[in-house]
Amino acid sequence: MDCGFHAREWISHAFCQWFVNEAVTAYGSDSQMTSLLDQMDVFVLPVFNVDGYVFTHTNNRMWRKTRSRNAGSSCLGTDPNRNFNAGWCTTGASTNPCSETYCGTAPESEIESKNLADFIRKNKSIIKAYITIHSYSQLLLFPYSYTYELAADHDELMAVAKGASSALRSLYGTVYTSGPGAPTIYPAAGGSDDWAYDLGVKYSYTFELRDEGQYGFLLPESQIKPTCEETMLAVKYIAAHVQKNLY
Repeated sequence: MDCGFHAREWISHAFCQWFVNEAVTAYGSDSQMTSLLDQMDVFVLPVFNVDGYVFTHTNNRMWRKTRSRNAGSSCLGTDPNRNFNAGWCTTGASTNPCSETYCGTAPESEIESKNLADFIRKNKSIIKAYITIHSYSQLLLFPYSYTYELAADHDELMAVAKGASSALRSLYGTVYTSGPGAPTIYPAAGGSDDWAYDLGVKYSYTFELRDEGQYGFLLPESQIKPTCEETMLAVKYIAAHVQKNLY
């Protein structure tokens, strides 16, 4: 599970920290978390886009991309979620370095993308699920985003997403929409979830956390705790399904 692909999506970073704290404090008392951790390892990358995240604290709260230099351009950064080798730069991405959705010079041109991809490739035999946390829009997405074609496991992925969304909604009534990326939000090539799925990680999900636009990326501090609490329920639902359906 990773958080903080896009620097300004601060609720994402908060969730990874929340998850780790819950895991280490609830182990032994919460039966679901105990069973999960007894049977599975969870690799958590709390801040994927470190340089971008720092920049949102020091210079520009609304920065999205990485902070890498682009040859021949004064514009910095690549959109890391357009930088994976999944229909790379074919749709919903830009070849202009000044664009918010710049796909980079090649797949994995960004050190952040390459390191994550290398880690998943190296551990592919034991990685059964990939969850990437973004904001905002209240969506639970799965492949594909680079094409409108349905994934081979579409029916199962949709059923699990709907179950997870229902678990999330049970706490505070927050409504999520589930579906494949392209028709549900917009077509976008080069995403990490599509790439992981095509590599063979069947349970590949993208969360778009609160809210639906009232505050957007500037979600108030008062919503951090409820957002993390409800999202935990969805992540645990997905994990429980993976536990029972190893492949």
